Amino acid sequence: MVRFLPRGCQRQERDLLRQVRRGRATDAERESEKDGGRGPRKTARFRWERKSTGVPRLALRRRLGALSGGASRPAPWRRRPIAFLCYILSVSALRPLAKRVALYRSFPTRLLSRAWGRLNGVELPTWLRKPVYSLYIWTFGVNMQEAAVEDLHHYRNLGEFFRRRLKPAVRPVCTSSCLISPADGRILHFGRVKNSEVEQVKGVTYSLESFLGPQKRQSDNSSSFRDLLLSSPDNDLFHVVVYLAPGDYHCFHSPTDWRVELRRHFPGSLMSVNPGVARLVKELFCLNERVALTGQWQHGFFSLTAVGATNVGSIRVYFDQELQTNAPRYSKGSFHDRSYVGAGDQELKAADVGGVVAAEGGGVALQKGAAVGEFNLGSTIVLLFEAPKDFSFNLQPGQRIRVGEGLGSL
Repeated sequence: MVRFLPRGCQRQERDLLRQVRRGRATDAERESEKDGGRGPRKTARFRWERKSTGVPRLALRRRLGALSGGASRPAPWRRRPIAFLCYILSVSALRPLAKRVALYRSFPTRLLSRAWGRLNGVELPTWLRKPVYSLYIWTFGVNMQEAAVEDLHHYRNLGEFFRRRLKPAVRPVCTSSCLISPADGRILHFGRVKNSEVEQVKGVTYSLESFLGPQKRQSDNSSSFRDLLLSSPDNDLFHVVVYLAPGDYHCFHSPTDWRVELRRHFPGSLMSVNPGVARLVKELFCLNERVALTGQWQHGFFSLTAVGATNVGSIRVYFDQELQTNAPRYSKGSFHDRSYVGAGDQELKAADVGGVVAAEGGGVALQKGAAVGEFNLGSTIVLLFEAPKDFSFNLQPGQRIRVGEGLGSL
């Protein structure tokens, strides 16, 4: 075993060992003379330690250990894994936050999500379905009494179970509110958009322009991106973020009556959108893959953006058969547009979804509460909309909400 000692300790240890060797040789010669050259007896090795050094053998060992800082005896093998784990944890705790975030961003989350998608499509044996789904129900608190089909043997694979439909009566649509929740989940943040920055969680913001991408209307040097989206100076821009947990209902619905004019797909990372991660990673929603539907409602600009996450690379929009998410290759910072202004009735009929029709003048008309799309596991919905300045939310941060419940009123 190699030991590294300070120079002073090395010199003291070297002198002490030299003194021991000299005493050993002297005692051996004396003992040989007494025995007539027959060699030292066994008791000689104990005598020279006391005579030459003045300390017993046990004290000598302790002294040598003190000089070497206790490094002369190797740590037991059973303690080495624990020590190594403690070292790793201490290094991770001392690592700067920026480096930890960069390390997390380097994980192959897109590859993991594609592998998870393949696993979701594997058909399970009939005898295995109930134990697997029951474990998932117990882990995430799924309420199967709301499902249209409560029999667990009906779902052939995990994907079908995640995308289960609900009974029509369990999600009534609030008629007194002009805006309803598009999904089951938890309210992360809501409020007015200020300085073209949107809060993903309290204290952490992202750029509105990076999130939605460039717009057709050209902005003046004096106007901000927020002002570019507003159609009237009497209106303001609002936002609300709904987080879908793995145990929630995974479909998202239209929050109001509006017309979708454009679909913009942003390929990107697939990091977790858990609130804990959202507090650490700035502009997380701009980095992750997302599908933004933009258009108009009765008060002006309106957009619904489905943000992907780890194991949620699959984002499906029912009336858009061309949308393909989580592709193996993509260009960083790129996006793909599709205009619905020229969409015909045949494309909408192929979707076979109620509440979706071709709008007069172009676009896709979505009725309030109509099913729009689905996630593969759970993620986030971000609403950005223009409304009169007296619009007020009827929400609390962190509250649970379900599809059809009112978000605010005028």
